[in-house]
Amino acid sequence: MNPRALELALLKQRLQMRAEAERDELLRHLATVDSVLDAADRVHDRIRGSLRWAREQAPLLSVATLVVLAVRPRQTFRLARRAWIGWLLWRRLKGKGGASLKPAVASVLLRLLSRLRAALDGGAPGK
Repeated sequence: MNPRALELALLKQRLQMRAEAERDELLRHLATVDSVLDAADRVHDRIRGSLRWAREQAPLLSVATLVVLAVRPRQTFRLARRAWIGWLLWRRLKGKGGASLKPAVASVLLRLLSRLRAALDGGAPGK
């Protein structure tokens, strides 16, 4: 056999072996990614199930919210304010439209919440 042909055959064999090793390594890495994606799918399914349950139990959850509001109004309004601000931040991070209105809406709502808090505390607004 021609020495050049033999050299090319050996090179081809080495390249095929290297490609097989790289494929095996890639499959090992993809197995890790696959397990992470499976975990994310399970979390996503649980969240969807929880949201479906919450939609089905909306009247019960509304009554529970009203009871908590009646029993602990300050904490409820504080939590509502934090949730609203978190929602605004989340929408801003996601880049939803209407960004110019958000600070105005947030300031109006914060003033409204402070007046509600002052009314519940029995004091003057802006306390």
